[in-house]
Amino acid sequence: MWWQNRAAELTLRRPPRAQSPACPMELETQWWKEQLAADIHQALRYKELKLPSYKGQSPQLHLRRYFADLIAIVSNRFRLCPAARHLAVYLLDLFMDRYDISIQQLHVVALSCLLLASKFEEKEDSVPKLEQLNSLGCMTNMNLVLTKQNLLHMELLLLETFQWNLCLPTAAHFIDYYLSIAVHETDLHDGWPMVSLEKTKLYMAKYADYFLEVSLQDHAFLNYAPSLVATACVAASRIILRLSPTWPTRLHRLTAYSWDFLVPCIERLLIAHDNDVKEANKQKGQHAQSAQHSVFQTPTPQETYVPQQIPQYLQTHQTPLQYHHPTSQQQTCQQIMSTSHTSSYPLQTCPAALQSAVQARGHMQTGTGMSLAVPIEVKPCISVSYNRSYQINGHYPCITPCFER
Repeated sequence: MWWQNRAAELTLRRPPRAQSPACPMELETQWWKEQLAADIHQALRYKELKLPSYKGQSPQLHLRRYFADLIAIVSNRFRLCPAARHLAVYLLDLFMDRYDISIQQLHVVALSCLLLASKFEEKEDSVPKLEQLNSLGCMTNMNLVLTKQNLLHMELLLLETFQWNLCLPTAAHFIDYYLSIAVHETDLHDGWPMVSLEKTKLYMAKYADYFLEVSLQDHAFLNYAPSLVATACVAASRIILRLSPTWPTRLHRLTAYSWDFLVPCIERLLIAHDNDVKEANKQKGQHAQSAQHSVFQTPTPQETYVPQQIPQYLQTHQTPLQYHHPTSQQQTCQQIMSTSHTSSYPLQTCPAALQSAVQARGHMQTGTGMSLAVPIEVKPCISVSYNRSYQINGHYPCITPCFER
């Protein structure tokens, strides 16, 4: 990955380390376990301060969830890393925010974003091939066929839009570093020592991955810094697993985020989790009723769920953790998350200070309203740039091999 270049430069004078024959690339890819992890983390935090602004004013914003899910499904099919998936969705968000794009062209743009992200984050062998993309169901259903020339034009347009800078940190770039200390042997589960530390770490990783995908499906999370979203995913996972203290000092020091600063983002994640649990229970109940083959049966009234209602486990709290506030920073595709993320831990209890913070706001606050209140600007139509004969910049006279796929 791009931040590993700096690590490689700094370690040139160090003697080579013996690598495990079973997994020779493990030490190379797991940067959060290396000596330079803190430096890499600081570089990522510095990079996120310079991320492009997102206004949420795309005319096709209502299609954003579909294409985000499409990218997630395709990336899972080709087994791309989470960093590539999140970077692809982020590139799509920024590009849609600047251009007026037709639905047909959005498929090409979404796949081009995924290609660029995979070329940036993955090994060359893992990058999807052109014939593999053309065989996707979404392409055949739309009667779309990608050619090398069209794909090259779109990739170059994307790169020039982002000024050839794809060093854009996402929440997926931070999550592993924070997960490295997310669970400790001194943590308590329901007030008792943990029975299995390794099992708890496994559940923590699965829940954090689930919440990370939840953040990918809602553009409102773009109003938070990527490091904050990753931190909130860890905090929400500790809430679901009923670990105490909910926000220990070690996580506060590592992430530099206080609990109160995380509350709004945690609320969104837990509400989405509550909705998923209710939907899963609803589908399970419907399946059980259909299996009974009972024709004359009075339907059981179902509870009406208000999307912005605070989940039940946000209403009970422990003693608040007192921290000093750090420096301020800032549906209709198939579900990509499976219920396998749900653990055997009871889903209950939230940490401290959340209820008072919620009552002070009255309703959940988001930055979306502020962003959507900005008058929509007249955007250039992508068809003008996409269909034109693209002139390669004089600084790039030769087409690099990565485009010949």
